[in-house]
Formats: sequence, C-alpha cells, structure tokens
Amino acid sequence: MRRKIAVLDAPSNLGLRPPQPGRQPGVRHLPKSLRAHGLLQRLQAHDAGEIKPPDYSAAPDHPTGFRNGAKIAAYSIALSQRVAALIQTGHFPLVLGGDCSILLGNMLALRRLGEYGLCFLDGHQDFAFPRTTSYLGSYAAAGLDLALATGRGPEALTNLLGLRPYVDEANVVALGFYDDPADAPDYQTEALYLTRIQTIDIDALRELGPGRAARSARERLESPGLKGFWIHLDADVLDQSLMPAVDSPNPRGMGYRDLIAVLRELLQSDRATGMEITILDPEL
Repeated sequence: MRRKIAVLDAPSNLGLRPPQPGRQPGVRHLPKSLRAHGLLQRLQAHDAGEIKPPDYSAAPDHPTGFRNGAKIAAYSIALSQRVAALIQTGHFPLVLGGDCSILLGNMLALRRLGEYGLCFLDGHQDFAFPRTTSYLGSYAAAGLDLALATGRGPEALTNLLGLRPYVDEANVVALGFYDDPADAPDYQTEALYLTRIQTIDIDALRELGPGRAARSARERLESPGLKGFWIHLDADVLDQSLMPAVDSPNPRGMGYRDLIAVLRELLQSDRATGMEITILDPEL
C-alpha cells in the first residue's frame, strides 16, 4: 500500500439496535474520537470529510426486513460514490464508521470499479440469519453485513445499482472471528461454512500464527483476477479485556500484537485498496 491515505468519516449507526429505549448507538462518535486522538496527523492523511448519514430510527422497516433498511440503502449509494472517487484519484480510503453496515457502501464502490476481494477482520461472522422470522423488520444490518455484501438478503439492500453481489464469496476471507456455540440454536451459524468464503477463525489464526494466517488470506486476495482488496476491521475482533467499548464484546478476541501482525502483513500488499474501521463506541 503506497497511495496517499484519505480519511473519510461515515458515522452511520443505522445498522444497529438501540442500546436501550430512547437512545441511539454511540458508534456515530467513532470518527470524532479517533480524530481527537490525532489519527490524521499520525498517518499524514488527507482529510476527505464526512458522508452524513440519515437520522437513526428504532422503528421496524418491514418492506426491507431491516431496521433503517431504506436509509441504509440510500446511504450506501452515497458512500460508494465518494469512496469510488477517492480510489480513482489515487487515494487509499480509510473509512471511519459507524457500524458494520458501511461495508455495503464501500464494497459497492469497489464493485462499480471492477472485481475486488474482501478481508473480513471481525470478532463475529456477521453471516448468520436468525432461524425465526419473528424479528423480520428489525434485523440489524450491522450483524449481517457480510451476508448482505455477498448477495444474501432483500433486493433493497443486496442489489443496489443492479450490482449484486458487491463481492463474490470466492473472493472473501473471514479472519479472526469467534463462533459462540450458544448462538447455534437461534442463528444459522452453519451457513458460512457452506459457501466458498475462506474461513480462518480465531482458533485457526492462533494455530497458524497471525502472520501466517494473514499471508494465507493474501494468497486468496491477490488472485490475478482481482484488481485489489478491501479490509474490514471491526473493533470487536479484539478481546473484551482490551476492547470493551463495543456492542458485542468478544471473550476470545485477539490481542494487540496479533492484530498489528495481521494488519502489517495485509497492508504490505500493493493490492490493498482501502480499509474501514467500525463499531468502536466512545459512549460505552
């Protein structure tokens, strides 16, 4: 990665459930928090501004099945336009969420430009739909972003601009996630393993070592048929002892050294095209 970093704020919390009645998720403050800690200066990055999201609503959206679904769709298109423009002008976009639903806009941007891969670095697989439809209308896009980005779910979110899927499942590596056995009765956690997505869960990552695991991911993501790859980084990939400020703390997450080793390996690739950071909630 040798291009100039451009930091773009995407402070959307549209894809999350309300933390409690009458409150909205605090991930919208993530960009402001990282900027206050000198992120742009440390990276010597270009300030690409902000894509302002629509107002959050806790009400169900039955036509899409997802809370704030129509708003997420519109926001994803707007975000994709800005990210695509940054890439076309030679920048490396670093997009600060916000929640994980910003993945849709970022991968849509890449899909508009060609075929790209995705390294999905997350504490959860974000692929498992509930086994019951009783929550239909209130599904949280931030918990199903990988499924949506690979074309699973309603047309209103998976076929924006007629470009479904935004990333082919064969060009995805899911890295560092933990499948809690307690989720299996209520969620279709097995579905991920029936796809062509390369999976390196937290146990496999520790067995391989972070550097080797990331190199394995690069082998898939540097396929000759791909123009590059995007990096999704959810803060909850870190262990909850280090990162409690997330909506779903991870009891078996990575340590800082392992995460640094993984990112260093990925970002050494000339094919790394951009990156997003999500879910850190300064209010928690």
